[in-house]
Amino acid sequence: MTHVEDELTAQPECWNRAAAEVPRFRTRLPITGERVAFVGCGTSYFMAKSAAALREGAGHGETDAHPASEFPHHRAYDRVVALTRSGTTTEIVDLLARLRGRTRTTVITADPETPVMTAADHTVVLPYADERSVVQTRFATTALTLLRAHLGLHSEDVVADARTALAEPLPEGLAECGQFTFLGRGWTVGLADEAALKMREAALAWSEAYPAMEYRHGPISVTTESTATWMLGAAPDGLAEQVRATGALWVRGTLDPLAELVRAQRLAVAVAQARGLDPDRPRHLTRSVILAP
Repeated sequence: MTHVEDELTAQPECWNRAAAEVPRFRTRLPITGERVAFVGCGTSYFMAKSAAALREGAGHGETDAHPASEFPHHRAYDRVVALTRSGTTTEIVDLLARLRGRTRTTVITADPETPVMTAADHTVVLPYADERSVVQTRFATTALTLLRAHLGLHSEDVVADARTALAEPLPEGLAECGQFTFLGRGWTVGLADEAALKMREAALAWSEAYPAMEYRHGPISVTTESTATWMLGAAPDGLAEQVRATGALWVRGTLDPLAELVRAQRLAVAVAQARGLDPDRPRHLTRSVILAP
């Protein structure tokens, strides 16, 4: 078993632990009414997008998400929450340093022995969700689970769905497709982005992601019989029929959207292995992006 397979199968246990730790971290996380920005890079940015949509949608306050490298310093926030598995990513470390003394900051990380521990005002460490694989799986979803639980949006049903996602076989013919499109709405747009990234990283696959209502505004034109179009969450009316009319394989998400992401992670590993690739060591990638001064 590869590291990424071992790590993605551990997600239900990690989610349970993160949800149980919310009271311990509550004072370090955003409070209702704060104007908040979530930031990250790569996978962590996509989790930031989902967290921001969840928080604002639940009425806890105005919430944005930004790639750390594109942070709008002209905007005023009460708190910035940075997600970083390694705690060493240059853009995150630099941003936290620039915000020190100006904006309250919280970092969610997996490693307590990294620069972000002293760069942020508050730290949340999830060491049990750390990973050996370059490809992120359990840290990203565990960090998002912590934030969902903090908002009161997590339940045991989510964990049960994750176990189902790990136990059930993937839809027949899915791994043989040549193009993969993931769609989301609201907070699941970030999950769709992340699912597509997993396919690119681990399997070198042609993969895309869009807000579901945007799919008909151009992207559907490249959909063919070799395309799998996977909806994370509830689909807009009529979209499934339009996709099927192209000859593509329509995959309807039946589980909690975060559990559907677990299924997509499994697909990425399956396609990688079918292509003779090592999903633990993606081409041109490292576990953390550390830039020279």
